[in-house]
Order: sequence, then structure tokens, then C-alpha cells
Amino acid sequence: MVSVTTASSDGAGKNARPYPQRSGSLPRHLDAVDAAWLTSLLQNRYPGLVVEQFKVVELINSHTTKYRVALTYNDVGKNLGLPNQVCLKSNWSEGFESGEICELEARFYYLMQDQLDAPLPRSYFADWDGDGSGRGVVMLEDLGCANGKFGNSLDHLGVDGVAHGLESLASLHAAMWDNAALKQPWLHRSMNTAVDTEQLLRNWNYAKLNMAKPSYNAILPAWMYETPELFLHAFDELAELERTHTGPLCLVHGDSHQGNSFLRDNQGDRLGERVWLDWQLVRKGTPWRDITYFMLGALTVEERRSDGQNLVKHYYDHLRSFNVSGLCSFDEGWDLFQLWPVYGMQSWLSNMDIWGQSGLEMVNRFWSAAADYDTIARLTAGKPARRNTRLGEGAREIASGIQAMIDRGEL
Repeated sequence: MVSVTTASSDGAGKNARPYPQRSGSLPRHLDAVDAAWLTSLLQNRYPGLVVEQFKVVELINSHTTKYRVALTYNDVGKNLGLPNQVCLKSNWSEGFESGEICELEARFYYLMQDQLDAPLPRSYFADWDGDGSGRGVVMLEDLGCANGKFGNSLDHLGVDGVAHGLESLASLHAAMWDNAALKQPWLHRSMNTAVDTEQLLRNWNYAKLNMAKPSYNAILPAWMYETPELFLHAFDELAELERTHTGPLCLVHGDSHQGNSFLRDNQGDRLGERVWLDWQLVRKGTPWRDITYFMLGALTVEERRSDGQNLVKHYYDHLRSFNVSGLCSFDEGWDLFQLWPVYGMQSWLSNMDIWGQSGLEMVNRFWSAAADYDTIARLTAGKPARRNTRLGEGAREIASGIQAMIDRGEL
């Protein structure tokens, strides 16, 4: 039998890492990622394992890096049954600092995956530095080799397909509903961390690139150009609403659009399983962030207007089937649902299509939902702004690669 080393039990600590015997830091640049490096990394869990060959299958760089590689192992690796093709996830994207999201995803897979009876990709190794740099790495099953397909923001699921996706989210939320494991110090409260609350400010330069396009101008309301701080006000009110929620919490994916999922092929007469990927914004909180983000992005405007309320009820019924306690009434849940479009409004407004997901129709879907639900007024009416900040203050500079494309007239 091949031995497998158990990582440090202190991995849940804020500054801890799972393999304290590993020296040095995880690499920041892709040229350091090779067979020798991966061997030294994996040996912390799998003593004696050697990666003999390392062949690149595909490199996908956006906010972070998905590095699909084909591996050949020595007998130790073969006896462990590790797959010959995997996906390495980290941040090796030149010119784009991703903050702590890679460390969060690594912590999630190492500390929480085994506690979840929910559809997830299989993880074979996870590690992080725990020094404030945010560096983390995960070795996952390569779903590019699996039977099924990756989701895209513009996939048309139809009402039945969205209902099936909501069932998978209900299973996820129920798995750790009101669970003490959510109190781990590294797991942030939803809308109570700068990655959530400062998104609109940090990504404003990207939003401005889209807002300048005639196609976006035709969708967005005039007030967004004339008084954009009203949007920041609404976003702050939503954050406060989430932070002050006193009922049961659950595990929240945090970025649950179709592009962060994989739909396995149907198994006989059973619908294929939707596997949720990219756990880089994992949180503890209420389920509405996930439900609204998935549902409003996956439905056409017409489908949402005709079936939206029934779909939220379908989610509610499925969640109740897990016997969760402390769930608010459906009427209260429906009211909360109608306030959450704001989150998707800001995230898709700053989306760059070259990152892999098409944003224009997503903006149309979220902003039209907010108009139908009177979301902005319901969040802000009669309330003073929580801060005196102008959009653009402290915004990230456009990444060098995107700026080069703008300079060449390609964007």
C-alpha cells in the first residue's frame, strides 16, 4: 500500500497552511510550473511520488489560471490511481492580481469538500501559503476529459433546465445549513469582505469600457450615466442587508453563473448532474446571492417574467425537502430575491468578454430585472448614502494585456 501523508490539522487557522514542511512560496509565474516543481509539491501528501513527464494540454488565463496538463508518474503515482490528466488552478496570469481568491479555493477543497454531499469536481491536492499573499493551488479532475460540457453564460437552459440547476443549488445550500463548520475563520461572511463590497469601485475602469459602447448605452438607464453613485448606494445597502441577517447561514458559492459549472451527460433517464466549479468566492451567508445570480443569468427576460416566481418557489420546495430549520417564509424570500439583482448588475457590467463569458445579454437580463422589481428605489429610498465616494476612486488600472489591445484598436 502506498502511504498518503495527512496534512496539518491546523489548516483551518487564518495564517496556517496544510503542509508546513513545504519550504518557500508557491510560484507566481508559469515558467516555474513543471514536472520537478509538481513533484516537490505533491510529495508533501504522496511520499515517493515522482512526476516523470509533464505535457501541456491547454492554458486558460483570465482572472486566474486553468492549466490542463497530461502527467506520467512513477510506480508510486500509478499505484495511487492518480489520473493521467489533471487541471491545475492558481494565479499565473501575468498582469492580473487576483487577491486572495486562489487561497480561498484551495482552503475550500482541502477543508470542506469531504463534508459536502454536493456536486463538485474531485480534488487530488490543495495547498496555500497562508502568508497574506493569497497564493493557492489546487489539482483537480480535468472535466475537459469528462462526458458533458462546460456551461457558458449564454447557454439556453429553458425553464426546466433552470429548475434542475436550482435543485443542485438547494442541495449545496442544505449540505451545510446552519452548520458549525461555517465558523472557520478563513470563510468570510458574504458581502462582508472587500472582494465583495468594493467590486464596483475596483472594477470601475472595466465597467466604463463597456458603458462607452453603444450596445451597452442602449440597455443601461440614463441615471447610470448621470448619477452612477446611486448604484454604489444601492450596492452598499444590499451589502448591509446581507451582513445584518440574523437567521441561519449556509455555504454560498458566491459566483454561481452557468460559466462556473459543468453539466455531465444524462445517465439513462436521469438528467445530468450540474457540477459547480470555481470556488474562489466561497462564502457563508444567505442563499439569495447564489439563486439570483444563477437564475437571472440563465433565464431570458421573457422566461423570468413569466416563470421567475414559480422557479423561486421550486427552489424553496426543494430546500425544504432537506428539512432545514429557520427558513424564512416564501413571501419574505421572494422580496429578498428581488433586491439581489444588484450584485449581478455590477459584476456583469465590468465583465470583459475576452475573459471567456459574454456580458452584454447578462447586463440586459440583470438590469431589466432590477427595473421590473424597482430594486434600486427599494434599496435606497429615504436612506442617506453610506459613504461619500465617487466611482473611480481607487479603481484598478486596466490590465496591461487588455490595455495593449485597446491601444491597438482591438477592443
